[in-house]
Amino acid sequence: MSLLPRTAEEFSSAEYWERFFKKRGDKAFEWYGDYNTLCGVLHKYIKVQDQVLVVGCGNSELSEQLYDVGYKHLTNIDISETVVTHMNQRNAERRPGLTFQQVDATQTPYEDACYQAALDKGTLDAMASEEEGALARNMLTEVGRVLSVGGRYVCVTLAQESVIKLAVEHFVQLGWAVRLHCLQGDSGKEEDSFSLPVFVLVCTKFRQPMPIPILEMCLGEDGAPTRLTQVSELLSAVREHQAYSVLRKKLRTGTDASSNLSLTLCHTKSGLPRYTLTVQDCSPGAKVPRSNHFAIFIVPQGSETAWLYCSSEGQKQLAASANFRRLVIVAMHRNQEYTDMQAVQAELSPMVMDLAPPGMPANQQVPFLSVGGDLGWREEVSRGVSELSGEYCVENVKGEDGELYRRLVFLSNSALVQSESRLVSSKTTSSQKKRNKKKTKPAAPPTTSSSSLSVDSGFLCCAHHEVMVAGLTVLGVGAPESKDVPVSVLLVGLGGGGLPQFLRDFVPNVTVEVVELDAVVLEVAKEWFGFRPDERLTVTLGDGLDRICALEKEGGGLFDVIMFDVDNKDSTVGMSCPPGAFVETSILQKVCSLLTPRGIFMLNLVCRDSALRNSVLQRLSTLFPSILSRKIEGEVNEVLLCSCGGNAASDGARIPQSLNQAAKNLQSALSSNGSSDHKAHIDIAELLKDLKVE
Repeated sequence: MSLLPRTAEEFSSAEYWERFFKKRGDKAFEWYGDYNTLCGVLHKYIKVQDQVLVVGCGNSELSEQLYDVGYKHLTNIDISETVVTHMNQRNAERRPGLTFQQVDATQTPYEDACYQAALDKGTLDAMASEEEGALARNMLTEVGRVLSVGGRYVCVTLAQESVIKLAVEHFVQLGWAVRLHCLQGDSGKEEDSFSLPVFVLVCTKFRQPMPIPILEMCLGEDGAPTRLTQVSELLSAVREHQAYSVLRKKLRTGTDASSNLSLTLCHTKSGLPRYTLTVQDCSPGAKVPRSNHFAIFIVPQGSETAWLYCSSEGQKQLAASANFRRLVIVAMHRNQEYTDMQAVQAELSPMVMDLAPPGMPANQQVPFLSVGGDLGWREEVSRGVSELSGEYCVENVKGEDGELYRRLVFLSNSALVQSESRLVSSKTTSSQKKRNKKKTKPAAPPTTSSSSLSVDSGFLCCAHHEVMVAGLTVLGVGAPESKDVPVSVLLVGLGGGGLPQFLRDFVPNVTVEVVELDAVVLEVAKEWFGFRPDERLTVTLGDGLDRICALEKEGGGLFDVIMFDVDNKDSTVGMSCPPGAFVETSILQKVCSLLTPRGIFMLNLVCRDSALRNSVLQRLSTLFPSILSRKIEGEVNEVLLCSCGGNAASDGARIPQSLNQAAKNLQSALSSNGSSDHKAHIDIAELLKDLKVE
């Protein structure tokens, strides 16, 4: 299987290419490759017996080299009298049949259809910048006139976007077939930041114009062509190859522990992402064994969103543990099939060697590392589309702890797990799962079918959900004096329904109203995540802000707990949870009025902008006299517990005695509400240890 490298860098700006062409200066033809680089693809499309027009030959040695290997029917033209005179003198004795003529490529004296090939090495690139491309179009029109049916225009180019777009669109409009070869050069020879691949554009003339465009992309001289449908797809592929070449050059000429560059390898035929590679170098002062140059780490399927593999801090920690000069971390994509570790190694080996650190011996063995020696396991069980959130999938995965989990992932942000629940076999009790929890041997794909798996509602996968449950200690839930006191909860944001279902199943005397904007999410939660609404667990479909405003009009003091666990679809701001409107003062005032005197407001806050976080805290502090915060280890998340009555902790160093006892009360209440095969797996006291007073 061949793979297409894809990176995010752009090569379409005029400023980039202006700097490039200034820098290359008089060494133009060196940038387009020598005969050894080009001969394979040239011999493929130009026959020895063909009449060949070499357009803008300049002082390149290419025509001389072609002549020496048997191409005796070359007509070399250039507009410069000096160049033509020089080239004729240089070849008069050694190559008497090789002639050079001073001819304007836009107005040649040759008859129609008298050539079988036209060869252009850099001329199109040079002419395209003149007269807003008019000169280049005239040259291409003239080439089309002098070529016979079946003739080919073979253009060696650096594929500046405006240039390649001009040429491809020109020939597509004429109904010609267009194929583009990408020839990766040796980026290690020259210390230069402009280390780009050379492209060879091959346009074939037909007797009758093709009714639909024929656009193809090939890797190397013999790579299988990939059919594309639009010119824009071809231009995108060109940018990706150019960006990859620069990335490869950067990695070959130096190391940088402060950055972790990444690229995605795509399946050539489908174009779908198959592997994402992240390059992490060790820190300069690390004591790395001399032979530990380079290693590849394969992330188990289903684990790619774990902190160790997806965050820059985690990746640095992983690289430090591996103790190699350079570690390439490979994540596999969903919707792709992977046979086994050996097949993955064989597929990746040719590509990853391009990413080796400078100075690595040529014969160095590169180890492939993994967890437990296998690829992990992932099974997609459902896929659909939400009008609000886009395409989603529900998948079962095997965690590194050996347990099975079910996840909801919105594919617009596939690196983020929207919801997660632990699965148990219908024949396995929750208590048995708890006894088996420490078994971490990775296993083969489970023999149990998806239909016989069920969600363990007593196990909360999200740490911030656990903290929210533990926050009920501030309310005094489970205390002897509160034994028969009802607890009313308003939760904005359903997700897979794990949190509200846990509250319903294990918190005594609780009623929960969930507000969810997306009806599709509700159906997914009910079908795949064991969410079971009833008279004590209800769902209101609609906007959370609208629901809060409507409830406030009904009167105050309706809820003992209000929880916000809703994500922000706008990724451009520094706060990804909740949306900014949910923490505006006017809404927070309504939240405060909806709480009972003993009430508590719980906020899942995900904020990377410290100034924005401080602003949110300032607004909260004007309404809530006591605010506790609990950071989630390894995540940006933190949970804020905001109390109206000031009955929260006053000592941030440790849990006050009152909360210690409250934690024991809540733990006991959760346990007593379960059963022998349906228990709450949560440690309240442990979750409250790191509370901090804001």
